[in-house]
Parts: sequence; C-alpha cells; structure tokens
Amino acid sequence: MMDSSQALIKKEIWFMTGSQHLYGQDVLKKVDHHTQTIVDVLNKEANLLVRLVKKQVVTTPEEIYQACLEGNGSRNCIGVMLWMHTFSPAKMWIRGLQNLTKPICHLHTQFNSEIPWENIDMDFMNLNQSAHGDREFGFLLTRMRKRRKIVVGHWKSKRVHKQIDVWSRAVLGWHEMQNLKIARIGDNMREVAVTEGNKVSAQIQLGMSVNGYDTSDVLKHLPDKGDRLVSELIQDYEDKYEIAQDLKSGESMHDSLIEAARIEIALSRFLKEGNFGAFTNTFENLGAFKQLPGIAVQRLMEKGYGFGAEGDWKTAGLLRCMKVMSAQLEGGTSFMEDYTYHFSQERSLVLGSHMLEICPSITTGRPSCEIQPLGIGGKADPVRLVFDGEPGPGLNASLIDLGNRFRLVVNEVEGVTPESRLPHLPVARVLWEAKPDLETAATAWMLAGGAHHTVYSQALSTDFLEDWSEMSGIELLVIDLETKIRAFKDKIKSNEVYYHLFQNTI
Repeated sequence: MMDSSQALIKKEIWFMTGSQHLYGQDVLKKVDHHTQTIVDVLNKEANLLVRLVKKQVVTTPEEIYQACLEGNGSRNCIGVMLWMHTFSPAKMWIRGLQNLTKPICHLHTQFNSEIPWENIDMDFMNLNQSAHGDREFGFLLTRMRKRRKIVVGHWKSKRVHKQIDVWSRAVLGWHEMQNLKIARIGDNMREVAVTEGNKVSAQIQLGMSVNGYDTSDVLKHLPDKGDRLVSELIQDYEDKYEIAQDLKSGESMHDSLIEAARIEIALSRFLKEGNFGAFTNTFENLGAFKQLPGIAVQRLMEKGYGFGAEGDWKTAGLLRCMKVMSAQLEGGTSFMEDYTYHFSQERSLVLGSHMLEICPSITTGRPSCEIQPLGIGGKADPVRLVFDGEPGPGLNASLIDLGNRFRLVVNEVEGVTPESRLPHLPVARVLWEAKPDLETAATAWMLAGGAHHTVYSQALSTDFLEDWSEMSGIELLVIDLETKIRAFKDKIKSNEVYYHLFQNTI
C-alpha cells in the first residue's frame, strides 16, 4: 500500500467509559481497571488494524464535554468507542455528543461474562449494570439522531472482535475520505451522465476534494528514456510479469514498454507531489500522452491509489477508501465495469473488465504484460496487464449523486472461473454471478441508479460498506440473495421520503 495507508494504520480509536459518582470511589477504580483490561485484551487478541486507546472514565457533564472536544482536536483519534459500565445518566452526555464529530461505536458489553449465581449481591449489581446504563445511553443517541455502530456481546467474543474490526476499518475509510485529494487529469468523458456529480456537495458531506489538472501537469514529471529509474522499472516488470515477445529488449515494440514505464514514473511523481490519494483520466483528453496509461494505472491501484476512468471521481474516491479499509486483508479490490453478459439456461453471468485499468490485486496468477491495439483515443497502442480474476465471494459497489443526496449501491456476487480460455480478449477481466440472479440484480441495480463503473472487491463484505455509509450519512441499497424487486421498489420509495424529511439530521 502507498505511504499514506501506512500512516492511517497508525491512527487511534479512543475508548471512553461512562459512569457516575453515586457508587463511590472504589467502584470507579474498578470501572477504570476493567476498562483498561478490556482495551488491553482487544488490542492483543482482536487483530484490530486500528489501535484502541483507553481514556479516562467520565462521570460528569464537563468531563464528557472536554473528552469529546479532545477527541475532535486530536489528529490521531479517528473514532470513539463508548461503553457505560455502570449507569451513567445520559443527559450528562448531551453537550459532549452535540460537539463530537468523530464516528461512534456503542459497545454494549459487561465485564463479567456470566452471573455468579451463588454470590451475586447488590454491590455486584451496581457495578455490572451495562444492561441498564447502555439502554439509557442508547435512548439518548437515538433521541439526538446520532449515527453509530452498536456491537452487542461479551468483549472476549470472537464475533464481537470481528464486528469491532469491521467498524474500525470503516472508520479508516471515513477518515481517508474526509482528507482525500483527488486529481482529475483531463475532464469527464463527453455526454456521460453518471460520472458527473456535484463536487462541492461531495466535499461538504464526505470531505474529499476534487480538482482538475492538465496532462501537462503530469508530463512535466516525465523522465528521460535513459533514466536509471526507467531501467529499474522495466526490470521490475520483467520480474513480476510474463512479458510479450514484441515488448522485450531489442524487439519491435520495446520502445512502447519504455514509454509506459516513463508514464508510470511521471504519474507516481505527480500524485506524490500533490499528496493525492486518487485520480482520474480520460481517453478524450490525453494531450501529449503518447499512449493511454494502462499498466501505470493498474500498478498504482495495486499500491493503494484510487482510480476512475473517464473522469469518474466518485468511483476513484470510493476505491481509495475501500483500499484503505481492506489493508492486510486477503483478496483484491479494483476499479471495474460491467462489460458484457453471458445468458445461458443454467445461469447468467457478467464479464467485468475495462479498456485497460483493472487492478492486479484481484488475481493470484502471474499477469501477462502485452501491447494491444486500442480503437479509441487516437494514440499509440498502450501497454497493459492481462489476467483473469479469482473465483470466490465478492461485491460491486457504486457511489452515485442523486442531486439531493449520495447513494451507495452494493451487489453481492460470486466470482467464477470462465468456462474456457479467452485467448483473443486483450484486457484483464473477472467473471461473476450476481446475487440473487442476474435478472433480479440488474433490474434492482438500474432501479437504484447504479453506475456502469464500480469498485469490485473480494477483500470486503457488505458489513464494511454498511458501517462506512452509516457514518458518512450515505444512503445504502444492498442487492443480495434476499432481494425481491417489489420490496426493493418500496425501499427506494420510502428512502425518498426519509431523506427528504431528515436530510439535515442524517
């Protein structure tokens, strides 16, 4: 992953426990000790990507308010986990929660796992009353219309660990979007609707900043053909990929491989200099580029950058956030496009691909590095990596602008192995079966307004995007095994009313 992803992993989630002075100092000391124990165990055993940091036990409105302000002001704190060990009268939390701007996870747990039947007394009851305190707190969060993740179960449970890890990764994605800079190299593909959108609204709600640049801004970073870095990059290509014969040194198209390497270096320098986490380009605004960036974009995605073709900045931003969320998880995440269908009597399938730009993270095989004709763009034939995606569970996600709000559409899919080789298809691709079936999934997708560009991931499940969309205030529509068109239509209609009435509180 790119350097900024490594920096994100160093972020913190603050663990704050609520109590009160009613039960005396001995109880508060036990609450503090129990909190430290839980944080230590979660950090050690839950395999969290984001480290939990224990904060003081808060017992008064002023302590709560100050703790929330400190969380807001901390550069390392990206989210807060809240737990009421004892009863903590929720009105104490109002001022703090009104000012808290970080995502919230409400952990509904208790220190003991089982009731000590023979020894239980009122001292035990007063200390271990999360069932009481968290319900009071939950009411206030609902009353204040605060978005949050609720995790219920004992803190040693593997299921609880998994839910916390999913949420914490979603917080990383939220934090990345809040600070993301996207470079739009060239403009949008002409006359295309879905790749457009309101960039001001996106920055207000999601934080990502999208600005335009000319191809000359990139090409000023182009190294000379004889530059040492070019030679080293071509050697890297030869080490990692099966190089087509005509691209090898001394062969007819070797200069095209050199040009592709120069473009990758230029793009990498441009993105690093501008601190961009994602970028777009389009074949209609290539300027002095000699070829449409193919292998360069593929490899930059593999390093963690977000990308969207034809100026699709929303997909570029979503891809970057999903790359951050999936750090160190198995499976890849890539820019994708629904390209063509396979209708048969047994099942209907989708072949996903694009002109060039599919991330190698979705294959475990050794890609082929090839040069093939490209019938659009008016430039020289581009170099690209060709491979098949892996079989297995995955999803496609599309972030769209509906004018009055953003919507995230997710379709759960199953990657499958092609029935035969594809010797004449000169692009990377993946074949999948849409759930519950292609006919239902495609109908629901189009009813929802989902784009033809998506982010395809086998590293993330819907749970990650559910948490991310909740904390981002984005409408989520999921197409899965349970989807029925009549109910899906009703869901869209009810959401229209909900987001119209509550658009200032979501």
